[in-house]
Amino acid sequence: MQVIGLCRFSYPAIGGFQVEHGTMAERIAYLYSDARMEERFRLFETVALPSLRAQSDPDFDLVIVTGDSLPRQHRDRLCDLTAGLPQVRIAAEPPRRHREVMKELLNRARRDPDRPCLQFRFDDDDAVAGEFVERLRETAADCAPLLAKTDTAAIDFNRGYIAEFSAAGIAATDPAVHPYFTAALAMYAAGGCRKSVMNFAHHRIHHHMPTVTVTDVPMWVRSHNRFNDSRQERARPAAVAPLTPKQEREFATVFGIDAARVRAVFSAGQDGAGGPPGAPGRR
Repeated sequence: MQVIGLCRFSYPAIGGFQVEHGTMAERIAYLYSDARMEERFRLFETVALPSLRAQSDPDFDLVIVTGDSLPRQHRDRLCDLTAGLPQVRIAAEPPRRHREVMKELLNRARRDPDRPCLQFRFDDDDAVAGEFVERLRETAADCAPLLAKTDTAAIDFNRGYIAEFSAAGIAATDPAVHPYFTAALAMYAAGGCRKSVMNFAHHRIHHHMPTVTVTDVPMWVRSHNRFNDSRQERARPAAVAPLTPKQEREFATVFGIDAARVRAVFSAGQDGAGGPPGAPGRR
C-alpha cells in the first residue's frame, strides 16, 4: 500500500494558520523573515530530516509544499538538504486556499487512485520514529477487516515527546500520550476516495471516521519553538529537562536525532535563532 506524507514548508496559504495576517504580503514577510527561516532550517536539518532518513521501511513518498515566492537562497538550501532523500518531491505553489491545495497535491501523489493508500502529515519541525512507516503498514494490515468497510480511517500513534532544541542541546518532557497530535497521525483512504488527511483538523479527525490508536512506544517528537503557529496566541511552556547522555543515545537510536549535531547547528552564527532549552516558543 502506498504511503504518502505531506510537509508544509513555510507555504503562504490562504487560511490554515492560527496566526492571522492582514494581507498576503504580511504573511509572506512573516514566513520568510530571516530569524524564522533560520530556525525552520535548523529544526528541519537536525530533527525532521534525520527521522525520515532513519526509516526502516524507505518505501514512502513525501511531498514538501512551499511557496513559489520562496526566496532563491531558501529554495536552494531546501533542495540541498533533501538531495539525498529520493522519496522527496518539492512542490512550489502560489498562495491558494489551504485545504484545497493540500488535498490536490496528495491526490496527485497517488500512483494509482483506484487503490487504497496511507497518508500522513509531517511538520517540518517534528520527528517520527524510524519504524513509523513500517509500523503504519503493519497496523493497516492488522486492521484490514475494519478498513474494508470504510472509505477513511485514522491510525494514531499517540505516545511521544515534546522537546526543545538549541545550542545547549535537547530538552524534553517524559514520554506521554497526546491523542491526535499531528506527528505520527495517519489516515487510510480507500481506492477511489478523494478525501485526504488534510481534509480534516487533526484534533477532530475522530469525529469523522473510525480511528485506531497505538500507544505502546514513543513514535514522535513534537518540537516547541519560537515560531509554533499553534502556540502563538497562548504559549504553553512544557516541563522539559535536558536529556541525559543515555536519553541522547535513545533519541539517536529511535528518531535519528543526534544531540551533538543539534548543538553544532544551533551554535552556528549564534544570531538568536535558537534560545536555551525551556525558552518559550508552529509551522
